[in-house]
Amino acid sequence: MKLLRIVLMMFLISFMIMPSVSAEKQEEKKQEPKQEKIQKKDEGKTEEKPSEPKVNIPSSVLNIAKENTYPNPTQDLPYLQPSDLTAELIETSNVKIENPNLIRMFNESNMNKSPFAIGLRATIYMGEWPLNYESTETAPNWEYQKINTNYFDNRGGNQNYQIHYVQESQKTIKGGLTAKVPHSDDVQKMMLLKAMENTELPLSFQTIVGAGTKKDHVYNISPKRLGYLYGYAPAVNEKGKVTYGEVYLVMKGSKRSIVVKNVTSQGIGAWIPVQDHVSFGFITADKPR
Repeated sequence: MKLLRIVLMMFLISFMIMPSVSAEKQEEKKQEPKQEKIQKKDEGKTEEKPSEPKVNIPSSVLNIAKENTYPNPTQDLPYLQPSDLTAELIETSNVKIENPNLIRMFNESNMNKSPFAIGLRATIYMGEWPLNYESTETAPNWEYQKINTNYFDNRGGNQNYQIHYVQESQKTIKGGLTAKVPHSDDVQKMMLLKAMENTELPLSFQTIVGAGTKKDHVYNISPKRLGYLYGYAPAVNEKGKVTYGEVYLVMKGSKRSIVVKNVTSQGIGAWIPVQDHVSFGFITADKPR
């Protein structure tokens, strides 16, 4: 009897285990195609192409940063990171605030929340500020200002004559706003940041090309011809809209917020030179120009 019981129990146990094993095998089979699909998806992925430059620089425009005899200061204007308090205040504003100088002023402020400030009510006038700048057009002019001419008369020659760029005298190239506006320094800074973001070019409202700056690229003047190699300083024409407003700091109990009143907008443009770049134009003629 005991042997019969043992045989029956083993038969029942094997009967219970078999479905679970077969179920596991079915699950494994179901999972295998998924894994294959995932592998196929991974195989189908292609490497991301590097982003193209936002402005195509013509072949006639050369970088002279290494050859420039006048070392221009690097015009890096990093984004000013607002502090936690400043970020909290900016979020409460009814108008977007991007002016780095205004953000810096809030960063240097300190306001502690007090449990005893339940009945506190105050409105502080912070002044009228340019709050943000919105760009509508950013267009490069590769021949913004003529800065140099190299010349040779090969009318009496019997073979090609080679000339290359040599800056005859130091030149200062200045940009600026196209109209007078309040807080022009703040507006220039915001426009410069936006233009650099739009073009990815080294921009500055003033740049200098030093005397004696050279470039090895050769230009050939044929016999019986005169050759003129012109050098131009390129610049970017930035156009857009600047928004002004009266800024108030409002405190009600432990709550703090920014309110902007009397908001106005004004169209504005600016010329911003491209730093350490020269655009070249080469012309030959049979008569003096």
